Amino acid sequence: LVALFALAPLSAQAAGGSLSDTYSADELVHTGSQFFGSVAQGLATLVEKAVSEYGLPNGYVLGDEGSGALVVGARYGQGTLYTRNRGEFGVYWQGPSIGFDFGGDGAKVMMLVYNLPDVRDIYRRYPGVAGSAFVVGGLGMTVLKDHNVVVVPIPSGVGARIGINAGYLHFTREATWNPF
Repeated sequence: LVALFALAPLSAQAAGGSLSDTYSADELVHTGSQFFGSVAQGLATLVEKAVSEYGLPNGYVLGDEGSGALVVGARYGQGTLYTRNRGEFGVYWQGPSIGFDFGGDGAKVMMLVYNLPDVRDIYRRYPGVAGSAFVVGGLGMTVLKDHNVVVVPIPSGVGARIGINAGYLHFTREATWNPF
């Protein structure tokens, strides 16, 4: 159902040769453009917005997800968490939602991860509110937060979806069908 698209992590040389814990907006746009393909202009705008509000992330996730809702919904995905100094880690996510939300979609997702003190801290629940309105395809951005860690999913998907919902994403090391 969901295929994994893995890209090589961004190199320290791409940041001008210096080793840093964070990723620049240019690095994120470049990697995201390679990952998403033709939606690069919209991605650049969303990455710039996230960086202006939250600063530079110290990790990012590239992956795929599928979701659907008829008032009550569920989202499932898998990908790779890239960190500058700790390496790459497989992640799965799933979560329930409830709200005025109808439709379904499949998407490639780039998630910017801020203030992640330890890679093990990604494996928990991140609550948030999401809204969407698209037919065929589009880009979106939501903000999820737990304690000081902020996750900003930027999906580019196809499908038909309209509405607003509240829910959470639960990141795990293993795939599961249980959205809770």
